[in-house]
Amino acid sequence: MSTLLLRLMGPMQSWGTTSRFDQRDTGKEPSKSGVIGLLAAAMGIDRADWEKLEPLIQLKMGVRHDRPGVLRKDYQTAGCSDSDTIIKADGSPSKDGVVSERYYLADAAFLVGLEGDDRKILEQAHNKLRNPQWVLGLGRKSYLPAEPVYLKDGLCDVSLKEALFSYPWLGRGTAPQTILYSFESPDGSGRMVMDQSLSSFAERRFGSRFVVSEWLPITTEVAYVPA
Repeated sequence: MSTLLLRLMGPMQSWGTTSRFDQRDTGKEPSKSGVIGLLAAAMGIDRADWEKLEPLIQLKMGVRHDRPGVLRKDYQTAGCSDSDTIIKADGSPSKDGVVSERYYLADAAFLVGLEGDDRKILEQAHNKLRNPQWVLGLGRKSYLPAEPVYLKDGLCDVSLKEALFSYPWLGRGTAPQTILYSFESPDGSGRMVMDQSLSSFAERRFGSRFVVSEWLPITTEVAYVPA
């Protein structure tokens, strides 16, 4: 088995799994649907191409919370001037602006691992992360990474846990003594998240997976990891 590591670091990240209409949430860690979407963008896979998306969705995902970030809310509006009319979702005309509350994580950094038996597809993804086909966003198109998602030594022939445990810390300064890890649960224990894609992103159907999070000692301390 092999594991592909991704560095998700930026001033703004948003990984919503329950967003509806004008309320846009974010989880405390990258969602699997969001990470696979980012990988698909790097590889130039169309959101409706289920045949190419499915092998990526079968990968097992783990997250190391190198810097959890701070939850913030962005105030956004959509609307029109007094002389204009907008059409609401139900088709009725309206002259009122719409307020949309959009939550995000400020200054967060995560090390994400994707494990699979098909090394070839992980190699393709690794190469494409270095020179992505489309712009990569951290949960939203406008949330650009502060550091490259690509890691030169990000493809390794070890298990997901071993890869996340052994890779240098992404932060700067003194590394913490313990760090939070999240892994997919094989037995249905832990918390349920609805971010397992059941179809192409064009159809937007998601099922459940279970995730176990645990604080563990960090094994390696390195101040900075270049791309």
